[in-house]
Amino acid sequence: MTSCMSRSVEHASLIWCEAAWRAGVRYAIRRVSFGGRIELARKIREVGRRAEFFAAGAEVNHDAKDRMEAAVIGAEVERAYLEWGLIELEGLEIDGEAATAASLIEKGPVELAVEILARIKSECGITDAERKN
Repeated sequence: MTSCMSRSVEHASLIWCEAAWRAGVRYAIRRVSFGGRIELARKIREVGRRAEFFAAGAEVNHDAKDRMEAAVIGAEVERAYLEWGLIELEGLEIDGEAATAASLIEKGPVELAVEILARIKSECGITDAERKN
């Protein structure tokens, strides 16, 4: 028989990470949930479709304009991941103000943004091969 005894299990919706970029900086990212996965998919679906269109055109036509557009759209997908997944930053100021996801994206250190983006994608279960795209 199965026991119906109630046991409480704690689940945190955020993961706090120490930044490899600089000691003393840490950030909180979302843990993926069913609803969160749907929300993220909606955010990147349209941008991803445009990226595929331009990437296909660049391959067929070897058009520099299509390659550039595909690269820009790819960066927009990465921005969507950061905006969705990065919840909080601690230990970093940008232009004299506490850093936020928005200020990191707009004015922050690229190395930290890339580190956080990789961690978000890892939490989402995205493979290394998918990350390169």
